[in-house]
Amino acid sequence: MWARCHYSHPPQLDGGGRFGNMASVGEFNSLSASIPATRVEVSVSFCVLYTQGIGNKEWREFGRTEVIDNTLNPDFVRKFIMDYFFEERENLRFDLYDVDSKSPNLSKHDFLGQVFCTLGEIVGSQGSRLEKAIEGIPGKKCGTIILTAEELNCCRDSVLMQFCANKLDKKDFFGKSDPFLVFYRSNEDGSFTICHKTEVVKNTLNPVWQAFKISVRALCNGDYDRTIKIEVYDWERDGSHDFIGEFTTSYREMSRGQSQFNVYEVINPKKKGKKKKYINSGTVTLLSFLIETEVSFLDYIKGGTQINFTVAIDFTASNGNPAQPTSLHYMNPYQLNAYGMALKAVGEIIQDYDSDKMFPALGFGAKLPPDGRVSHEFALNGNPQNPYCSGIDGVMEAYYRSLKSVQLYGPTNFAPVISHVARYASSVKDGSQYFVLLIITDGVISDMAQTKESIVNASKLPMSIIIVGVGPAEFDAMEELDGDVVRISSRGKYAERDIVQFVPFRDYIDRSGNHVLSMARLAKDVLAEIPDQFLSYMRARGIKPSPAPPPYTPPLHVLQTQI
Repeated sequence: MWARCHYSHPPQLDGGGRFGNMASVGEFNSLSASIPATRVEVSVSFCVLYTQGIGNKEWREFGRTEVIDNTLNPDFVRKFIMDYFFEERENLRFDLYDVDSKSPNLSKHDFLGQVFCTLGEIVGSQGSRLEKAIEGIPGKKCGTIILTAEELNCCRDSVLMQFCANKLDKKDFFGKSDPFLVFYRSNEDGSFTICHKTEVVKNTLNPVWQAFKISVRALCNGDYDRTIKIEVYDWERDGSHDFIGEFTTSYREMSRGQSQFNVYEVINPKKKGKKKKYINSGTVTLLSFLIETEVSFLDYIKGGTQINFTVAIDFTASNGNPAQPTSLHYMNPYQLNAYGMALKAVGEIIQDYDSDKMFPALGFGAKLPPDGRVSHEFALNGNPQNPYCSGIDGVMEAYYRSLKSVQLYGPTNFAPVISHVARYASSVKDGSQYFVLLIITDGVISDMAQTKESIVNASKLPMSIIIVGVGPAEFDAMEELDGDVVRISSRGKYAERDIVQFVPFRDYIDRSGNHVLSMARLAKDVLAEIPDQFLSYMRARGIKPSPAPPPYTPPLHVLQTQI
């Protein structure tokens, strides 16, 4: 789904900004038949998208667009893909900013206004097109935002392609040109949505751009005959890029590969209208077009890759005395405490993906009997040689048994349990196994530097980390570890890939704190990033899924008769 934004106060932004969303209807899952989910892609300009927590109605950042400097007409490549649940009200908030620096802190930028709506409102509008006024600055008309929904095709192909150009128009007074290409897919209403930008090749009229990969879904939404428009620009430092010309093609045309059919004349309509002898502003040639079918997370699971889950529970004193009702570890004989609820809810989700249902269960931050030594990596079942528990019920039993025998202490160190799982992951790098560590914590962390270093090291291994935050604390440190906005780094080294997913459990429980409101939504958010993190490891290592075994057929029973 894509959209436009019209601003009424040009000093900050002008009417070229675009917003967009893309919706796809009815991916049906027989395992959760009550939840017909839709994939929705939202692209916006100078904007931060928020979704609302189910329980306490807190707004949580869903994502933000990339920043384009020095232009009144920003056009963004970034899209947001969301699940649309027909029976659930999903509140959205779009906050618009004039971005003045590279700081991820939104208070450092000029707030332009905001729009509230629901995902259902966009999808249910006529033509799935919603127009709303931007509000937020008293006494000012802030313009309008137009959000449009379009079904996402499930095409799994992607394309690796490369272009070059010849004899482009000279635009720079002292040099030649600094050309780059911008690709747009056409929409059902005849408008266009940006889907890719090439790099800039400096000071040449005959550039050769690097090959790039793009999904067929992003390029043409799986419609091989849909128009693809390509614009050619001369890059300018101040953002006022000069238009050289444009041409159109389609996936079907380009799939012919390098041939006379894929040499395109670059046309500048204004020049063509003014000059009788105008022929073109150069040509662009398709050098290669290679189609690849993307493998999915499920392909690896079908091929036999094992997912191994480890659970680690925070036993530090910041959780409160387990004998007191205010403690997150309170041992209430009548109902689960905060940790028990989170462990049961999340554990029941993840155990479906673990083949043997045997979970190593660890604790950290407690004094252990009999000598009171502090441990940041102890087995909940008391057996360090075999810390495995049978199913989530076994983990729950070991957790409550530990609560009665250990003393909550500190400090809160994550690094030891991360390194524990990393040791196992480092011994199996062939793609046959993948490790997921679930940490349940109150969010107060003492070894941030060491934890960052252990995450950076673990990002090279076949493992992911899910952090579930329980309790009412601010989870700023956990959000930082999540690395969705700024990639985590340690001693100047950045994580090879994003391997951490943080989920605040309070977003999924009712006001009494005793009931999970939507197990389906909790399941989605807990496991949301695991498939992509898994695939990023396999692709970086060039590991392909093993072929799935043939379906099981029972042997034929031959009746034997005695003579």
